[in-house]
Amino acid sequence: MKQATNQRRRILYLITKATAGGAQKYVYDLATNLPRVDCDVIVAYGERGRLARDLAASGIKLRELPSLARDIAFVSDIKSFVEMLRMFRELQPDVIHLNSSKAAAIGALAARIARVPKIIFTVHGWPFKENRNPIFRAFIYLASWTTGLLSHVVIVVSKTDERLAKRMWGIRKKTRFIPLGLPEFHLLSPNEGYRAMFGQIKPATIGSSTLRLVSIGELTTNKGLRYGIEATAELSERGIDAVYVVVGSGEDRAHLETLAKKLGVHDRVFFPGFIEHAHKNLSGFDTLVLPSIKEGMPYVLLEAVRAGIPIVATDVVDEDLTNRIPNLQLVPARDVQALTDAIVSLSKAPRTRLPTDIFPLSEMTQKTMALYLPTGR
Repeated sequence: MKQATNQRRRILYLITKATAGGAQKYVYDLATNLPRVDCDVIVAYGERGRLARDLAASGIKLRELPSLARDIAFVSDIKSFVEMLRMFRELQPDVIHLNSSKAAAIGALAARIARVPKIIFTVHGWPFKENRNPIFRAFIYLASWTTGLLSHVVIVVSKTDERLAKRMWGIRKKTRFIPLGLPEFHLLSPNEGYRAMFGQIKPATIGSSTLRLVSIGELTTNKGLRYGIEATAELSERGIDAVYVVVGSGEDRAHLETLAKKLGVHDRVFFPGFIEHAHKNLSGFDTLVLPSIKEGMPYVLLEAVRAGIPIVATDVVDEDLTNRIPNLQLVPARDVQALTDAIVSLSKAPRTRLPTDIFPLSEMTQKTMALYLPTGR
């Protein structure tokens, strides 16, 4: 494949869904912060959503691949492969940066056939860590391993995923750990943050001893939000008043609302949906709850560190963070009692504001940009 004809390097990001989420935020932050004088940036995606709208507003060029938006199926995946191959040959990118499992698996093969000079794959949590039947996990592992093998560089954003990558034959030497970075943001006052996190619904009435808990993320099974709701019910049984705000949208919303009613905490568990700039409202809460059963490196954890509030998370997140982050307690996944105990012990802990330059976006951007160069490895 020929390289771009001008001096600027053509960087093509590929992601399955241009909606909202951690991988989407990662693509947005990189695409909008690369030096325009050096990089010609294009983002290709399957399903259009918030990311596509935000990128368009920032002047980033977009390409839509309709077949990529569909669920895994032989015919649509073949169409996605053909669309990608045609696009790669037309655009002749210097670098293809793959994100999300489906787009990465198909894109890596198409990029190799199209002879793209540099293929980079970012792992936003290895998908074979999910609790699925052994046959399906073996298939997902094979797909992940093949994607890494076809790529020139594999970026991981957590030490846990780095350890897993370095056990995979053919991938160990090409793995690079680049921590996530955050742009600067300003927090609202505690009262403003609490009210703003409820969005269009009425904020819950609280007293001076009420524990204010919050989770932010997609309402999917992997986020383990049912255990946060069960912990809220357990707190009630212990005589502790708590309000739990579950921010985000997703396929499990109806199921989670039904569970809250079944456990008798529907008046203390709230689902405001997607909240714009929710991280700025973290100042209004005592504890961030991350009850995930599968996770990579969630941005909201880093945002909570910036906000200075205690964090209770399951041990599927990077365990090395406990050495670097104050007021972070990890508990076993799916263990409601341990989750509840940690909430009680940490929710009234003093807030520790770390320097505003912790987890700098500039470092993530610079290290990634270095990999885009011809000699970057």
